[in-house]
Amino acid sequence: MDSRQDNIDSLAMGMMLLCCLVWGLQQVLLKGVALDMAPVLQIAIRSGGAAILVALLMLWRGETLLSHDTWKPGLIAGVLFTLEFLFLGEGIRHTSASRAVVFLYCAPIFVALALHWRFPTERLSPLQWLGVAAAFSGVAYSFLGGEADQSSPPKQWLGDMLSLMAAVVWAATTVVIRSSRLSQAPATQTLLYQLLTGLVLLVLAAFFLGQTDYQLSQELVGSLLFQVVVVAFASYLGWFWLLRRYPASQLGIFSFLTPLFGVILGAWLLDETLEPRFITGAMLVMAGMILVSGHRLLARLIRRLLGSN
Repeated sequence: MDSRQDNIDSLAMGMMLLCCLVWGLQQVLLKGVALDMAPVLQIAIRSGGAAILVALLMLWRGETLLSHDTWKPGLIAGVLFTLEFLFLGEGIRHTSASRAVVFLYCAPIFVALALHWRFPTERLSPLQWLGVAAAFSGVAYSFLGGEADQSSPPKQWLGDMLSLMAAVVWAATTVVIRSSRLSQAPATQTLLYQLLTGLVLLVLAAFFLGQTDYQLSQELVGSLLFQVVVVAFASYLGWFWLLRRYPASQLGIFSFLTPLFGVILGAWLLDETLEPRFITGAMLVMAGMILVSGHRLLARLIRRLLGSN
């Protein structure tokens, strides 16, 4: 059994940096091969491949694949997981990967707000409220800060909105897991529920939306393999392992790195244009995430600074 640590160490920091890099890259990969295969179908295939890997791992460990005690919340979490990636997949078709990753990673802000009203022990501190205000100001400025650049997609606003809706649904998934028997279930079982439900529903969505055509290419095959093995299997399991071993509050402060990596990789690999107002809005969002996720650490630093004066 993994022993709990009171503080993150170099191993945790290294793993979090790697996870954030992978998560920032996934939107870029989806966008990069979107002409070869629709993002919704890509995510469906990714979910199916990762589900096989997770199931094999659980069988090797001797774990129960599905349980009658958790199937109901597992199904709800799976449906929400499907909606999250349906919104994200459709959003990426209309906006840039850079913008999609920033709006998607507003999810920690929505989680904090939901838990504030759901659990008395999760009340937001003044620093967290400041972070919420900064993040929403960044989102509003990104949407309303000026006219879109001439090179922007014609329905960029729709893609931005869908990516933000994906963040809301992701937050709802987190609350369901925290509030149900899934909080006591093995992380692999929770992930398997989400992946299996996502596979079935996203395949149906691809057929319904008429997005089942594809053009096989080396780039598409490489992207799908990376998404299955590295993104949906290894990085998610690594994240769950970190949550069991280290304080979630200290791990959460790294979350701002994911949209930062996503913006950098989108500009580098896809030549996406970064509008000045979007950069300003993204910085506000990331500052808000730091305040919301790392408020305890920041509060301790402030007390030390005040105490030394």
